[in-house]
Amino acid sequence: MYKYHCLNPISEVGMEQFTEEYVPVSTADNADAILVRSAVMHDMEFSPNLKAIARAGAGVNNIPLDRCAEEGIVVFNTPGANANGVKELVIAGMLLASRDIIGGINWVQENEEDGNIAKDAEKAKKAFAGCELEGKKLGVIGLGAIGVMVANAATHLGMDVYGYDPYVSVESAWRLSRSIHHAKTVDELYRDCDYITIHVPAMDSTKGMIDKDAINLMKKGVVVLNFARNVLVDEEAMVDALVSGHVKHYVSDFPTPITAGVKGAIVIPHLGASTEESEDNCAKMAVKELRNYLENGNIKNSVNYPDCDMGMKGDNTRILLLHHNVPNMIGQFTGILAKDNMNIADLTNKSKGEYAYTMIDIDSPVPDGVVEDLVKVKDVLRVRIIK
Repeated sequence: MYKYHCLNPISEVGMEQFTEEYVPVSTADNADAILVRSAVMHDMEFSPNLKAIARAGAGVNNIPLDRCAEEGIVVFNTPGANANGVKELVIAGMLLASRDIIGGINWVQENEEDGNIAKDAEKAKKAFAGCELEGKKLGVIGLGAIGVMVANAATHLGMDVYGYDPYVSVESAWRLSRSIHHAKTVDELYRDCDYITIHVPAMDSTKGMIDKDAINLMKKGVVVLNFARNVLVDEEAMVDALVSGHVKHYVSDFPTPITAGVKGAIVIPHLGASTEESEDNCAKMAVKELRNYLENGNIKNSVNYPDCDMGMKGDNTRILLLHHNVPNMIGQFTGILAKDNMNIADLTNKSKGEYAYTMIDIDSPVPDGVVEDLVKVKDVLRVRIIK
């Protein structure tokens, strides 16, 4: 039996993917796996029994990834599961920025007791006039699951779309519309586009990438949309640009004291993935990832360990080793197994930065002494056996 604990409410549609082999527990103390959405885990102490954490969403800033890696805990996220929900809100954000829909709605509410409101609206509406999206240039920074969907949808609105992503995956490239223009540098987008939307992860290399220098390269009257992470934008520089009129609107899904209430800032309360469908999709993917890892040892969509897949575990015993990515680890593992005359039916090894993962299928039982020897190998962080 496997035990799991949910730190946040997780969609029942996802929970239904667990079989009778899985039981929920009220605390994380002895859980094999944890499911989480927004709960902050940095101060949590993890049980030696904890094998995996699955974030029902894409961002993992609330999870101590390095500490988990060092403790042999695999952290998963669910990239793409909420992409459509975010894409739809990005399109809505562009419409809100191009037409003063919010101002118009507020005018109607403020004049709700006006018995002549229909006639007066005809006079007032010119104050809320805007422009159409068709024919405008959209720059998409980051062509992952969400960026590709936004870019493709914008083409159907008649926009001239430019994409920039030096690390675009083969999968994303296949899904990208042929009508998307490829920008060789991000500065191209800054200089030429009427709308710029950013869809990259928050890393040291991307934090604050939309700064004063980037904004100065942009066209006067540009609209900047940020539905990725608030730290990607230097918000003080953005507020200065809004006040000066250089940026017409900053549409953000991340309320902060810096941008809330600023004229020209359209700030949404983090609704990007807040749809029933997105929450269901994230939960289902998270449970699928946990089950595949706990039952078969396979890793897919981990943020701190490499993807590694040897298919369904058959009759063989499967040895799983999480370790540092250093030379001669495979030689040490196979040497220990050979010493006990154990035959390796299959083996695979993958690495990701400082960490690596080795899966070995053995066509015989694994003696306790072998497990003890594997655990003692320097740079081994955890050993699991699936019988």
